[in-house]
Amino acid sequence: MMSGSKKPRSVANPLDSAITTPSERILRECHHLYIDSDNGLVKIASSLGLRLLPPRKKIIVMIMGNHSAGKSSFINWYVEEHIQKTGVAIETQGFTFITSGRKRESLTGNATLHLYPHFRPLLEFKGVTDYVSAEISTSKQKKFSLVTFVDTPGLVDGDMVYPFNVNNAITWFGEQADLIFVFFDPMGQALCKRTLNIVEKLSEKCGDKLFFYLSKADEAGRETDRQRVMMQIVQELCRRPGLNKCGFEMPTIYIPNPQKPSRCENQIDAVCQTIEKTINQAVQKTLDQLEKDCDLICSTVSSKLAQDRVDVSYNKTARLRSFLFGVLGILLPTLLILSFVVNTLSKEELEGLVGEGVARVFSLSAAMVVIVWDWVPEDSQILFVIFFGAFSYLLLFLAKYFARQGNRTLSKKEKRSLAKFSEYIHDVVKPKKWKLYEEYLQQCAAEYDF
Repeated sequence: MMSGSKKPRSVANPLDSAITTPSERILRECHHLYIDSDNGLVKIASSLGLRLLPPRKKIIVMIMGNHSAGKSSFINWYVEEHIQKTGVAIETQGFTFITSGRKRESLTGNATLHLYPHFRPLLEFKGVTDYVSAEISTSKQKKFSLVTFVDTPGLVDGDMVYPFNVNNAITWFGEQADLIFVFFDPMGQALCKRTLNIVEKLSEKCGDKLFFYLSKADEAGRETDRQRVMMQIVQELCRRPGLNKCGFEMPTIYIPNPQKPSRCENQIDAVCQTIEKTINQAVQKTLDQLEKDCDLICSTVSSKLAQDRVDVSYNKTARLRSFLFGVLGILLPTLLILSFVVNTLSKEELEGLVGEGVARVFSLSAAMVVIVWDWVPEDSQILFVIFFGAFSYLLLFLAKYFARQGNRTLSKKEKRSLAKFSEYIHDVVKPKKWKLYEEYLQQCAAEYDF
């Protein structure tokens, strides 16, 4: 199970360190502390009857909106690679994961769900798995190495028929994501009712993750046209009960094109800052959760050992009671029968059988039984024998009952394993967590010049 305080294997080699960011290494190390096949926290927790989920190594950003809203174009711009098809037609009809990896690869269906085990509940959505794919890119641009984008189907109203329940599927994806970007296209169906319905439903469950953007803002015409479109969208959103909140913001964004300059303010860099901020929060949450899970494991180990001590004490008491009742249950009828036998023997015969000292004890006991027996009326003697037999049986029953009352206690091997779990958490995992936390703070100081 666990060999002493064996340290987890490092997941980063010098080459990885050279091409990965501190945040990426921290998330990767934390993930490995959970899934390590020898001493992983998930394995330790499972042996303690606990269930832990390993943290994700990347944040998930879901992008939704009506068709031709610029979702795929934004992903291509962020990754700086033409991964997703773009155009006026409904190019994205399913869910596509776009993530970074060691080599360019395209995956479909079950292979995608194997890559993302967190999304295996998708199997419950009829037909969705046939429309799930993944695109793996080697790009290291911006913060892409720490981001997995989920490109959702383009949403339209009318007679458009989807091969699955697109509203429920997008809502489910949104609940799993760390960020939800909603793109409104000023030139297309910006007020698509299907989009607004899904946004309203998501707002009820995870409104803090929702961010709205007016995409393709450079194509909206003059500033007055752009403002009019934004007002229409905002008014429609605010009519929805779950979205009529103060401080509603909708930054204008578009893909920069040196060949096509625009006077429209482009706030696309703010989108990148939102992603980076969420990454930093994910690192902090992961480290905090690691601390909580370590404390949970240690408290569970302490609780099991304390309960074992209580069970051992209880078992001792139960065994003592069982022994006393058993002795009485056997001794009393034996004493009664022996007394009657002794009374049938002479003193010399008894001394010849058991010796003078024992004979004296037997004689005294027999005399006491005879005195008690003489107190019992003759017509009640049979009833007394029955009662005495029942009482002896009760004592034997109680002896058997208490013998079964013992609780299961830990074996020496199990106690050693629990002690090793606690030792491993205190000596390896927690120091590793503090080291990662210091690395994260040093990164923050370097980035923000604290």
